[in-house]
Amino acid sequence: VEAVHLIADGKAPRIPQPKEGATYEGIQKKENAEVVWDHPAAALHNWIRGHDKVPGAWTTINGQVVTFYGSSLLDASVPAGQELTIKGASRPGLVTKNGLVIFGNDGKMVLVRNLQFEDGKMIPASKYFSADETTALELTEEEKKMAEDIR
Repeated sequence: VEAVHLIADGKAPRIPQPKEGATYEGIQKKENAEVVWDHPAAALHNWIRGHDKVPGAWTTINGQVVTFYGSSLLDASVPAGQELTIKGASRPGLVTKNGLVIFGNDGKMVLVRNLQFEDGKMIPASKYFSADETTALELTEEEKKMAEDIR
């Protein structure tokens, strides 16, 4: 009530806002979006979500910069999956059928659905270990003959 009366009487103090820190542009730089692993799961989720899509929260996996997209908090038992060592994380992530499970310093989990590599290629996080696999096309004898006829 006192503040309202000061404003109404024209006697409220006026403190100019400093120019330093008056913009959010600095946080939009890729180098400022690296995931800091010494936080609880909720903070990791908010960091990833807050940088989703631009510039993208990132970390280093197997010497390569990988950007996380599409996170959600996971409130369940630890799912089965293949371990993935993440630089700076106190605990390996788990590549599961639903995505990459990462752990906060409180032991709680975050599920990341998509990963983007330095070359721009984006994959579902659940396909991390199968991303580099390519299968050779094997033709039957009939298909080989047809291929020769076409040539």
